Amino acid sequence: MKKDREILRTPLPDRLCHWAMVVCFFLVALSGLSWVFPSLNWLNNVFGTPQMARLLHPFFGVVVFVALVYLFVRFVKYNLFAKEDRIWAENVKSVLAGDHSKPLRIGKYNAGQKVLFWGIMSLISLLLITGLVIWRAYFAHLFPIPVLRVALLLHAVAGIGLMLLILGHIYLAFWVKGSIRGMVTGYVSHAWAKAHHDRWHEEISAKGKPTKAKAGRTR
Repeated sequence: MKKDREILRTPLPDRLCHWAMVVCFFLVALSGLSWVFPSLNWLNNVFGTPQMARLLHPFFGVVVFVALVYLFVRFVKYNLFAKEDRIWAENVKSVLAGDHSKPLRIGKYNAGQKVLFWGIMSLISLLLITGLVIWRAYFAHLFPIPVLRVALLLHAVAGIGLMLLILGHIYLAFWVKGSIRGMVTGYVSHAWAKAHHDRWHEEISAKGKPTKAKAGRTR
């Protein structure tokens, strides 16, 4: 244990849901890429065989959506935009340069993370709707061919867009030292919270005795 006492940033159920969703997302994404780009056709073996990929891809997609709905319910209150987010946006250059000397009044998530949150939620919703329309086994026969073509195009575009957002999310998680550890153990140090989410750190510190808190409790 380090000198700093630590803060619970992400409770265990949320972490388990996040990592389960990560596994399902990569299986869905890789199999989806194999159909968008013929040169990546070999990726449809992630489910064992191409036939299994065709069968399981939509089911795993639904699992990803359900997991994101859970995370949406859990985290939406922290991702509503606040007037303090403008400070972060105006100082984004210093943030990217790693300069944390200026207090930016950042809550549990900064403005960039909030944009990412809403972008992911929007795209996954579009993927679900279009995915249901083109799901050949159950729903595709209910729609005319032009609708299926449009849905297929939107599904592919939304899928690529979501992958790009997730890649950005992964890159930033590694770039901000301590983020991965926080998502694995659930805990971050007071120093980390104060440097990257100063307003959230103040709110947590002001809660008083840690045993009375849920997310945000210290150890």
